[in-house]
Amino acid sequence: MADWIGETFTSDVGWDHLERLVDIGNRMAGSEGEREAAEATRDALAAVGARDAHLDEFDIQGWVRGSSSVEAAAGSEECIALPRSPAGEVSGELVDVGHGLPGDFDRDLEGAVVMAASNVPGWYDRFLHRREKYYRAVEGGAAAFVFRNHVEGCLAPTGSVGTPGAPIGDIPAVGVSKEVGARLARRDAGEPVTVRVDCETPPATSQNVHADLGPDTDEAVLLTSHVDAHDIAEGAGDNGAGTAMVVELARTLAAREAELDTRVHVVCFGAEEVGLLGSGYDAEERAHDDVVAVVNNDGVGVARTLKAYTHGFDGLRDAVGVVADRFDHPIATTPRLGPHSDHWQYVKWGVPGYHLTSETGSADRGWGHTRADTLDKLEPRTLREQAVLITELVVHLADEGTTVAHREPEAIAAQLDAEDYAEGLQVTGDWPY
Repeated sequence: MADWIGETFTSDVGWDHLERLVDIGNRMAGSEGEREAAEATRDALAAVGARDAHLDEFDIQGWVRGSSSVEAAAGSEECIALPRSPAGEVSGELVDVGHGLPGDFDRDLEGAVVMAASNVPGWYDRFLHRREKYYRAVEGGAAAFVFRNHVEGCLAPTGSVGTPGAPIGDIPAVGVSKEVGARLARRDAGEPVTVRVDCETPPATSQNVHADLGPDTDEAVLLTSHVDAHDIAEGAGDNGAGTAMVVELARTLAAREAELDTRVHVVCFGAEEVGLLGSGYDAEERAHDDVVAVVNNDGVGVARTLKAYTHGFDGLRDAVGVVADRFDHPIATTPRLGPHSDHWQYVKWGVPGYHLTSETGSADRGWGHTRADTLDKLEPRTLREQAVLITELVVHLADEGTTVAHREPEAIAAQLDAEDYAEGLQVTGDWPY
């Protein structure tokens, strides 16, 4: 065992690929940069020993950023459009709904410009996704939506709107920094403001990257990440590090291929940031009974301790425990559902799936979805250390002696209801049952 661990702690393969991805620049879904990143990832997987590395294309609704503005009485405030916002210019009374909890929208919002924060209070029992806040504003009759960051540093947040059935949103939407949001709330609440978004919405193409390791079995452990990133930043933590991790894992697993009883199928998805489109496309094409487990890397490498959402699957919880005990190393776990990354397109139908991320001590995105998501926030040590743990986890899952039971979709739906996610997913058009 010591040889492969030592090689992983001295490997530059994953970190070099991370540098390659962030240096591309814009990796927005459907862009040339996303395509370049996918091709580079395909080539990197082949270079470390994965077989049949290739791309699988699919059509998406494209979105290309133009200019945007928020005009208030004192002048123009800095903002960025939220991807898949429609173009338009609208004016209305600014209504600050605070954190944007469901009850915060129980007021007259007809024709208003609604502003909601990007976080929830510490006492609230679940994360409220940006799109849930957006569509609660839409349901209330709002004319525009302003998404206010809660992280200091003059960083306007991004993140898509739109639904599976209507990819372009209903009303113009922009992100503003915490500081701009505070100024708007202080000076302009109850006063008219104007939101303007210019953008283009052409048809586009994205692609998933596929490769295989281990024996040629029908059943497979899916090892996944997403290649795309928001166009305003390098996308280092979200999710260049996840795809770099998958490339590093492909290297370690190729060296341990003889230990794999089950095929490990690598899929690095496209178009995650605009609605989990690449994973949705793959999940529709794949026989769910043949998926042993999904090991989705989204947010790994951002902080030192690895965190695993196990989504109520006892077998996934137990597998993490085996690896943590084997290495006498902490891995944070939570049994709660997390319906906001690529694993969800499988988990919602009862397929066992991890969301592997980092334990940051907060439910917040931190630098994610802002211009500050840059390479300098990460370090090779964390990537290498987590690669050791995830390699062992994948080998354990691919062992013929490891069984992780699937769940019934009805059980997932019941858990969503118990954890108070059901209403929000219905509001955003993501309720699948």
